[in-house]
Amino acid sequence: MTKVAASSTTNRNPGSRRAPARADTERTGTDLLALRAQLARAEKEARRAPTPPPARPANLPHKPLKPQREADLAGIDTTDHSLTRAHARLRDAVYEGRYHLCPHAIGHARAEGFLEHDIIQVLVAGRVRAVYPEDRRWLVCGYFEACGVALPLHVVVEHQPGGFLDVVTAFVPKHPHHIISRARLAVMLRYDDERIRTRTATPGNKPGHRSKGKWKKGA
Repeated sequence: MTKVAASSTTNRNPGSRRAPARADTERTGTDLLALRAQLARAEKEARRAPTPPPARPANLPHKPLKPQREADLAGIDTTDHSLTRAHARLRDAVYEGRYHLCPHAIGHARAEGFLEHDIIQVLVAGRVRAVYPEDRRWLVCGYFEACGVALPLHVVVEHQPGGFLDVVTAFVPKHPHHIISRARLAVMLRYDDERIRTRTATPGNKPGHRSKGKWKKGA
């Protein structure tokens, strides 16, 4: 056997051994690509599938109200049917421009730091929390933003027979999650004056406190 034949046989053997290895790597590469494509398709289908609505919790026993609270809530309707109907009528009236801001609401807006468009935003995006059938009024609860902080805002609306709405008052509540009673609402609207109470600060410091003198005009 010659050297050329020996070298040819030795060169053929390594090539024949490397060929299956390359085929195996190519197969694994194609398998990984197919697996990635399959996972990507599964993720897209999972995103497109609508998420099921959350299940409502079971009706838990409500905490009994105090007798005074029951007396305060007499004549107030908080059923879902009446609240949704009131909210639909409220939005239609606001979108059609059939509303009027009373001076009482404007005075509260200037005194408590919110604006008139904040009241309109609460009427559109807020939530009707209570209906007063005898007074033909609704209590709308929402939020307004001041200095990057969301503060609660309550708006009292009175609906007229012709479909118009009177925004009676708007105020920042002390207890935003409590529904106002009819008696409290009547007292607040009857004895709360429409004038804005202001106080002018005098130059200098308060009595009993050290001060470096009066304010400078150029300061």
